[in-house]
Amino acid sequence: MSEYLDILFISATLGILLSGYPVALTLAGMSVLFAILGWQFGQFDLALFQAIPSRLFGIATNQVLLAIPLFVFMGLVLERSKLADDMLRVAAQIFSGMRGGLTVSVSLVGLLLAASTGIVGASVATLGLLALPSLLRNGVSPSLAGGTVAAAGTLGQIIPPSIVLIVLGDQMSNAWQEAQTRSGNFAPDSVSVADLFAGAIVPGILLVSFFAVYQIFASKPTSKAQVNPDEHLNTRQLLSSFVPPLVLIIAVLGSILAGLATPSEAAGVGAVGALFLARNRLDLTQLKSVLENSVHLISMIFLIIIGASLFSLVFRGLGGDETIARLLADLPGGIYGALFIVMLAIFLLGFILDFLEITFIVVPLVAPVLLTMSFPDGSAMSPVWLGVLIALNLQTSFLTPPFGLSLFYLRSVAADKISTADLYSGVVPFVLLQLLTLLCVIVFPQLATIVPDWLYGG
Repeated sequence: MSEYLDILFISATLGILLSGYPVALTLAGMSVLFAILGWQFGQFDLALFQAIPSRLFGIATNQVLLAIPLFVFMGLVLERSKLADDMLRVAAQIFSGMRGGLTVSVSLVGLLLAASTGIVGASVATLGLLALPSLLRNGVSPSLAGGTVAAAGTLGQIIPPSIVLIVLGDQMSNAWQEAQTRSGNFAPDSVSVADLFAGAIVPGILLVSFFAVYQIFASKPTSKAQVNPDEHLNTRQLLSSFVPPLVLIIAVLGSILAGLATPSEAAGVGAVGALFLARNRLDLTQLKSVLENSVHLISMIFLIIIGASLFSLVFRGLGGDETIARLLADLPGGIYGALFIVMLAIFLLGFILDFLEITFIVVPLVAPVLLTMSFPDGSAMSPVWLGVLIALNLQTSFLTPPFGLSLFYLRSVAADKISTADLYSGVVPFVLLQLLTLLCVIVFPQLATIVPDWLYGG
């Protein structure tokens, strides 16, 4: 049994997670338990635990992870300030004259919310409360309305500056460094969060375009928003609804991509900017609620990060990284077979685990192995391309019935407006469109690398 402790470790941890036990405590507790078992069987050196303080210090001082609390706060402030309400109302008026205009406007607002908040749960809940009643009232079928809202809210997974891309960028950077070290390159070029942000831009726009095309053709020819005749769109409404969020997005994302600010610095600017935009929309009670929710969410994220760090340490100490490397190397199809299995595993795990668990448990185990493998032409796998594929894959699993988390978020705020059957049938086309986008990025890697190469010279 001692030879299979690493496999038992993963299996037991997933089993406990499925039971609903807190993720951070599961990761830490199972790590300690299997470390002791490994020590008893002579498979684990307890001296490795001496690395824990330095790992915790590294997490606390990581400049990339420092951006997470600020982006969480920024997203919650914008969500509570009801800016999405104004954007949705104005967007509906802009697109009211075209077929499927209201559903397209929801996707547009979802895009802007994703680029502003980066928090999937907040975006889905906001659009569920604001957009779903309007869609149903204007004759959009329940299935199309539910699918539109769930898909638009989930754009926060792939549209920068999402928290998913921040934590994934940090893990891909570590994986790239490890892969290059294994290959004998001890001074590799770094991979940053900005690289992943840039790589996600074109796939994100492509995905939203697919959504819009489908919504236009899936809508009834007579499906146009019934705009209140007493409401006339004017330049002042347009500017006040869309310009402030756009300025904030450009200031945050643009400064990161241009290299003018680190993610943490840009997140600080974003947090201050969000407070400025919400200055007349939030009272002290609401602001206190935002701060409390921010602390709870940030604490959960960093507890998971700490637990995942301990999990990674013990798994490697049990020889798990070598087991993963052998398994992927022995798969038929070489690098393509290994990539397919990893993508399938992430897709399936997305039904039962949050993106944080997958990013901090799975990515450190499989990414270094994939990045050391070569394509048939001898070229190496791009870490930016792999990171974008994982992000798209995680987003797809968020929507896939019956366990997609976005579906649970929407059901929690709209249970009386749409049936489960309509919601599940409505998201299927959007899941297929996300898989189509994933396939496009696999077949045409330039979709993920063209912007980083243009910005940073390859």
